[in-house]
Amino acid sequence: MVNAVSNSAWKGRRVFLTGHTGFKGSWLTLWLHQLGATVCGYSLAPPSQPSLFEVARIGKLVHHVEGDVCDQQRLQRAMQEFSPSLVLHLAAQSLVRRSYAEPALTYATNVMGTVNVLESIRHTDSVKAAVMITTDKCYENREWQWGYRENDRLGGHDPYSNSKACAELVSSAYRDSFFPADDLQSHGVAIATARAGNVIGGGDWACDRLIPDLMRGFSLNEKVLIRNPNAIRPWQHVLEPLRGYLQLAEKLLAGKRDFATAWNFGPSEEDARPVKWIVEEIARKWSPTASWMLDEGPHPHEATYLKLDCARARNLLGWNPALGLSDALQLIVEWYKQWQAGSDMQKITLDQIAAYQQLSTGRR
Repeated sequence: MVNAVSNSAWKGRRVFLTGHTGFKGSWLTLWLHQLGATVCGYSLAPPSQPSLFEVARIGKLVHHVEGDVCDQQRLQRAMQEFSPSLVLHLAAQSLVRRSYAEPALTYATNVMGTVNVLESIRHTDSVKAAVMITTDKCYENREWQWGYRENDRLGGHDPYSNSKACAELVSSAYRDSFFPADDLQSHGVAIATARAGNVIGGGDWACDRLIPDLMRGFSLNEKVLIRNPNAIRPWQHVLEPLRGYLQLAEKLLAGKRDFATAWNFGPSEEDARPVKWIVEEIARKWSPTASWMLDEGPHPHEATYLKLDCARARNLLGWNPALGLSDALQLIVEWYKQWQAGSDMQKITLDQIAAYQQLSTGRR
């Protein structure tokens, strides 16, 4: 069974969203707008040029506050002034390779940024629930053939992955110390974390990510360099985990204390595919001339095998992937072709969200 997002839970809902100028945050902001929520976005300037935030004119749809999650005073002031009932924390330094170049920045943003968000929640009386977004890479990766469960050991080899494991521990400590689930009736704030990774979709122009690299190269009819074609990742369209975040938030806002814990959101078993499969499938969908070659240069460590066990989300939230991976890749190719053609990308993106929501509503 695939459960859909409840429109009635969001109309007029005041949502404070960090990281709304990023790739995932931009998609989530558009979806919340479509659902009728009132959104305050708090984030640095868009992280790339171009960006989904700009090409889809998202700044016109939300209360936009440009700020750094490392600036606790500004963050707390913005949250208190907006008086949200829900906080969705997506702001992060999210690139593995950048974390090797800038480890201190990565830890400051991903660990202390999480502390600052939780501190702001502690001092904002209107907040009733928060979903803190981390990553599938927060686990101590043992290159297992099976998926990691929420109670498996946290770790992380590189600064990015490790910083997200730290963010999970910070969130857990704040929940246990200040917002214990067993005492939800007295303090009134439900805190959960969500772990998803290798999220793909239209509008991503980040450096050192597979889909943006492919779209840049293929659109210029250039051969794309691929670092690790045999690495297996849990690929999923960006709307899949975002639906999970929204469904989880609905439970927290309804006062369901058992949902104030950690959650995995990953694809079906058959959609954990090697990088090479993704590259060749997108090349086939894009153009007969699209091509790639192996990048044999030295590269920092990246896990070669990583999957998630999403039984908790499947059994308790009724969350399951609604899109097969091939269909997700087709949506991505269509999005970038529309952008190349000069289409209205706010409309294109909202149309893809509406179609996805219809799909998730219709599948039972």
